[in-house]
Amino acid sequence: MKKTKIAVFVSGGGTNLQALIDSEKIGALAHGEIVLVVSDKADAYALTRAKDNGIKTAVVVKKELGSQQAFEERLQRILEENGIEMIVLAGFMCILSADFTSKWPKRIINIHPSLIPSFCGKGCYGLHVHEKALAYGVKVTGATVHFVNEIPDGGEIIFQKPVAVLDGDTPEVLQKRVMEEAEWIILPKACEKVASEIVEKGDNYGRL
Repeated sequence: MKKTKIAVFVSGGGTNLQALIDSEKIGALAHGEIVLVVSDKADAYALTRAKDNGIKTAVVVKKELGSQQAFEERLQRILEENGIEMIVLAGFMCILSADFTSKWPKRIINIHPSLIPSFCGKGCYGLHVHEKALAYGVKVTGATVHFVNEIPDGGEIIFQKPVAVLDGDTPEVLQKRVMEEAEWIILPKACEKVASEIVEKGDNYGRL
């Protein structure tokens, strides 16, 4: 069976990457194959996870390249060299420009640790999201997988999953619960959905 070639972009520990790897191993990610992991940080533990699972890695550091344009040109070249058909942003801390995202219509997905449109957009990433949720006093938070476009966290929603906020939660405790009860569940599910549609529609997917 044909599989969609996937690149996963990471910046840190790679827990969502691990969820995708585990999903592929058990056959739940049936229409996708993770063939490349790209990090913007050379010391990201996610690279170790990739190597331990026999997945090719690449490191592209924006500071070393001097500009957003040079950074994205390098990314694009690496993706083309590896025949990538779909990108998953799994804790990737760099904002991608409209010039880059327009080359990948409905082929880049991102996981965000809130129920968009709450606690999203510029400056809302990582632990900051959970700090904002607790400060606001919401009783339910969650995670969202969405397509990526030129607006941070602004693309079409694919899946969402709610998670309860409990008395006594700290940002760290809430972050862990959201990962375990939402992120690690809906990201592989969304990845399979999009990968299967790319297999079905081929080059026309995202451009119709």
